[in-house]
Amino acid sequence: MLTADPRIVPQPHLVPQLSFNEASELAYFGAKVLHPARFCRPWRRTSRSASSTRGGRRNTGTLITAEAHHAGGRLTALACKRDVTVIDITSTRMLMAHGFLRRLFEVFERFKTAVDVVTTSEVSVSVTVDDTRRLEAILDNLHNFAEASCEREMAIICAVGENLRSDSTLFARAVTSLERIPLRLVSQPDRGGMSPSCCATRTFRMR
Repeated sequence: MLTADPRIVPQPHLVPQLSFNEASELAYFGAKVLHPARFCRPWRRTSRSASSTRGGRRNTGTLITAEAHHAGGRLTALACKRDVTVIDITSTRMLMAHGFLRRLFEVFERFKTAVDVVTTSEVSVSVTVDDTRRLEAILDNLHNFAEASCEREMAIICAVGENLRSDSTLFARAVTSLERIPLRLVSQPDRGGMSPSCCATRTFRMR
């Protein structure tokens, strides 16, 4: 496992150790060497290491353990999931009301569409989806009780690191590094913000 996609970032670094939570986040949000289904099974206490062989030489891989501790106050790795759609739902009925979110997510359940990232405020909810086959039907159903709109061709930038939980400045530094890119929504911890997919590659090149 590398700190970023080598097709985008020149000379990314090897990640020597990952926690299970970090690995599952990276797998879901675009890391190609890990498949999300691998993490559906219960995690075993036994640690497993990954290694590869190139040109007859065996290369050290990444050790995935129940917990991981990374020194230096850094993020562990970045991943990017392109071609996602943001759906914005707004309704004054949300204010001081219960049951609204249940009704909202029942729409996605009805049309068997998984939600990736969720952000909420007092009167609005924004979610991201990558399966748009039933998008029009979802929007029609949401319009029955709220205002709903969507924005296509977005990308999720996923910044992963157990240090996000302990270092209060790390998340701020990660967001500040994206100052040239308009963020559509942000969900924390462990998940990055939204930017147009055309900017996702530029984001990976920033230092």
